[in-house]
Amino acid sequence: MKKRWLAIIAAFSFFVGVGGTYTGIKWMDSREQERPPETKGENDISMISAHLEKVEQVYRLIQEAYVEKVESEQLVQGAIQGMIGTLKDPYSVYMDKETAEQFNEHLDSSFEGIGAQVTIENGKLVIVAPIKNTPAEKVGLKPRDQIIKINGESIEGLDLYEATNKIRGEKGTVVTLDIIRKGASKPFQVEITREEVPILTVFSEIKESDGKKIGYLEITSFSEGTARDFRKELAKLEEKKIKGLVIDVRGNPGGMLSSVEEILQQLVTDKKPYIQIEERNGNKSPYFSNLKQRKPYPITVLIDEGSASASEILAGALNEVEGYHLVGVRTFGKGTVQQAIPLEDGSNVKLTMFKWLTPEGNWIHDKGIEPTIEVTQPEYYYAHSLNVEKQLVRDMNSEEVKIAQQLLAGLGYGPGRTDGYFDGQTERAVKAFQSVEKIPVTGKVDPKTAARLEAAIMKRIEDERNDLQLQVSLKALK
Repeated sequence: MKKRWLAIIAAFSFFVGVGGTYTGIKWMDSREQERPPETKGENDISMISAHLEKVEQVYRLIQEAYVEKVESEQLVQGAIQGMIGTLKDPYSVYMDKETAEQFNEHLDSSFEGIGAQVTIENGKLVIVAPIKNTPAEKVGLKPRDQIIKINGESIEGLDLYEATNKIRGEKGTVVTLDIIRKGASKPFQVEITREEVPILTVFSEIKESDGKKIGYLEITSFSEGTARDFRKELAKLEEKKIKGLVIDVRGNPGGMLSSVEEILQQLVTDKKPYIQIEERNGNKSPYFSNLKQRKPYPITVLIDEGSASASEILAGALNEVEGYHLVGVRTFGKGTVQQAIPLEDGSNVKLTMFKWLTPEGNWIHDKGIEPTIEVTQPEYYYAHSLNVEKQLVRDMNSEEVKIAQQLLAGLGYGPGRTDGYFDGQTERAVKAFQSVEKIPVTGKVDPKTAARLEAAIMKRIEDERNDLQLQVSLKALK
């Protein structure tokens, strides 16, 4: 009988908050822990024994002869971390007892922090996605932003949990992050005031398209209660006789395999597996829904570069099993499954144990899933945060001027250029903006003007009429 591996998909659902990093982890039950190990011959056992003797020799040598006293626990943890480090897998991690306890807190409640999911990618600390309506989103952090400093200190040499511990903090306190963003000529700095972040993962509403009621369900992550909430919210939408459904997993970094499975079993039929799990020996286990009949309305899925792991499972299954459109841009690309294994002293090892494949057997790791309808948002959606320490004035040439020009262009004020040179046309655009906003008309971008520019752009972004991906997904339902 197939075993059902209740494991987290990808270490992408990291929620930076005080008291622990929320991950949506799920332990294997007793049946699953009975999975028989691969048979070892006597030669293998002898080899392991010889290797462990070598490790013990080095341990004793350091304990007895090193110039300074070293705690034994430090050496043991270093040895474990060294073994895992040789795997060169950012998703396999050793956690000491304290970190493991933090790792499992706030599974189904709330946490205090900035509200961003992060991962280590090629040795870099990268934002997977900010959570909706959190401090991270409000200051403009975006998927693929790279964090290089935390409160002025380099993150070099930190593992994922050490870095997230530094970002976490109590509500009302401030953390400063230095960010590198693709397209920016130099790093920039953001100050973020930590808040309490509720873990609400499903949002629903009715939208109108050509006089028809269309259901809209946004899933921000896949945690313990997500499938339950999805079922409840979908039922409410169906009671209103919707003629189509949009599922939005943009910026959704993933979560629990069991959560996305439960959702897919409500949406995909049994004609193909909704996922395949591949072990290291190449054996593949397909998993099927029991659903015989698809929904009586069309579905589209919204995806972007922040859609990772469990979000990619959802998108891949809905497209490859039912042929539903995927609208947006290519996803993150995370195709492995991790399991947290507890050790006797309360520490644990979170180890990559499987690959997951799409229904048609595709491994999307480091590739992502391509949309069936590619739609890029307006340029101002990707504009950087405008931090003005001194006024931007005529004939200046800087990254800040370039950002201001992009914001002005997005608002329709026609700066004429967006290359960072503050010319006469840019000055006229600034004056026009200041006049409309009823602030002193100077033609210079001071901190007040910069704040108004960012607020105006945020208001435009929040207006769903400007969300091209959403508008196309609604039309694609036809």
